[in-house]
Amino acid sequence: MKPHLSAWLSCALLLALTGCGFGLRQPTSFAFSSLYSSVAPTSSLGVELKRQLQSSGELQYITEPERRQEAQALLDILSEQRVKTVVGVNASGQVREFQLRLVLKFRLRTPQGQELIPETELVQQRSLSYDEVFALAKEAEEAMLFRNMQSDMVQQILRRLAAVKQL
Repeated sequence: MKPHLSAWLSCALLLALTGCGFGLRQPTSFAFSSLYSSVAPTSSLGVELKRQLQSSGELQYITEPERRQEAQALLDILSEQRVKTVVGVNASGQVREFQLRLVLKFRLRTPQGQELIPETELVQQRSLSYDEVFALAKEAEEAMLFRNMQSDMVQQILRRLAAVKQL
């Protein structure tokens, strides 16, 4: 009796998962087949962007300025700013908490100048507690938080690029 019960429960679970719309994430499709980006290919943002765009499959990602005319769309990274602000101190004036902010401005346009995505500002922020005793560990945590924020921003950029329907 128990094997039949587990088989029925397994079938019910599979039906419930298919009914709820569960599915593996499909590769992102874009309205353009080639993209030029002005971001330095050796920067951390450039490396992350290239990795994510190339994993989408069919998109040709161009970073060489001399090949700019081959691209159907131009992604301009207008600015990237990392800000670390003190937001909490103890009674003796020692820092206890920082706020980390990553601000990125970008736009997408055609080589003819038509704006597909107007200038857009993305902002990510995280809080970081601080203790002088763990200064080295907190420095590593700060770097990790900035990397995570950058990865989130690249994902947001990809979703916005995928939302462009027409050139």
